[in-house]
Amino acid sequence: MIEFVSLGGAGEIGANCYYLNINGLGIILECGMHPQKTGLDSLPKFDLLDNRPTDYVLISHAHQDHLNALPFLIKKFPHLKIITTPQTRAVAELTLHNAISILKRQVNEKDFEIYTRDEVDLLIKSINYKSYNEKFILNSLTSAQVVEGEFFDAGHIIGSAGILLRFDNKKLFFTGDINLSAQSLLAGAKLPDEKIDILLTETTYGATDSSVINNWNIEVERFASSINKVINNGGSVLIPVFALGKLQEILAIIWLQMKKNKITSVDIFTGGIGNKINRIYDYNRYLVNRKEIDLVLSDIPQKNLFELDDVEQLFKFPCIVLASSGMIIESTNSFTLAKIWLHKKDSAIFTVGYMDPSTPGSKIANAKRGDKIQLTDRDSKTEVKCEIKNFRLSAHSKREELLELVSTLNPDKIVLIHGDNEAISWMGNSILKKFPTKKVFAAENFYKIIFD
Repeated sequence: MIEFVSLGGAGEIGANCYYLNINGLGIILECGMHPQKTGLDSLPKFDLLDNRPTDYVLISHAHQDHLNALPFLIKKFPHLKIITTPQTRAVAELTLHNAISILKRQVNEKDFEIYTRDEVDLLIKSINYKSYNEKFILNSLTSAQVVEGEFFDAGHIIGSAGILLRFDNKKLFFTGDINLSAQSLLAGAKLPDEKIDILLTETTYGATDSSVINNWNIEVERFASSINKVINNGGSVLIPVFALGKLQEILAIIWLQMKKNKITSVDIFTGGIGNKINRIYDYNRYLVNRKEIDLVLSDIPQKNLFELDDVEQLFKFPCIVLASSGMIIESTNSFTLAKIWLHKKDSAIFTVGYMDPSTPGSKIANAKRGDKIQLTDRDSKTEVKCEIKNFRLSAHSKREELLELVSTLNPDKIVLIHGDNEAISWMGNSILKKFPTKKVFAAENFYKIIFD
């Protein structure tokens, strides 16, 4: 018997955490914090693990909504064994330390005990790492069940992995966040070359009409041309990015286009943890499925955004600013800068990825010059004076690619996760229309699904 329970991340882009009980062997997939919530509300529902077997935690990649609750889980269940890829382990060391200062600023709850730097150091040392396609065994003293695990490059960010579990002549594949198409640095996901019995798949772009998404190279050309237009008019461009993944891809695009003289050479401002993550991309460029292997991100000329004495210096001469967070969440650097940028008529804010509808980033992405927008309940309405333009440079698969994934892996049972209700509805209906004999489940948080 296989029991599946979503502790978070079902019907949402949130605190991804999924529990599997495979004949008494307990495996937790992911352990993320909800990026739009704070304190205890941001964590998966760990209490559901009480009185259930718990043996392993497998982490697909190091984004906040897949990783950052891990110290809280280990504090509650210190016996758990953690396994991920070596690249995710390296990034996790940076991001979990960085999260401590963010949590201290955001959270003031008596019952929410923030983990310490020493605890992060101990946790990182305890992580066992396995390379792509290196098989590993999962077993337990309390169960006779043995499971073989294997990581497959998911093409999403550095170290991201799909997770294949083999047991009792059955195969379960968890996509994590997956991108089947190439980006500028990462070459796209690799899939198991075998039939899958149970598929757990993300659905992030299930509600997005792919006809509005250009081919990557065409979108890069539109992106470069739009940057040039702003720069040549004397303006500066703010590009909100996630420090992990999106920063590296966009920085590579900008630099490669500058080298081709398709973007005018101007100062590029970055800073913070993203620059440290750049070095992990550089170190691993021969070890992952990577394009532009000779491109060293740390060698690209960059100015430190955090060394500016006055933000107005960014408008003295045209420049490009890459600032996190990607969704322009309140209290982040991109949020602070966006509030200034909105008043600059010659400048522009360019979005380059998914925006949760509840975020300030979504309000900006859906605005145009002359609109009046209110970023948060605490802000007054602001007239948009800068240019706003949106680009689809996604690290997730298009919905048709997810359907093709179903066709390739040919699972009998499919569980839909990591997407809003509209995305899951489209995916579920489309799968059943194309593959009417398959069983499709829309996971719900805190409810179990039983497989024979």
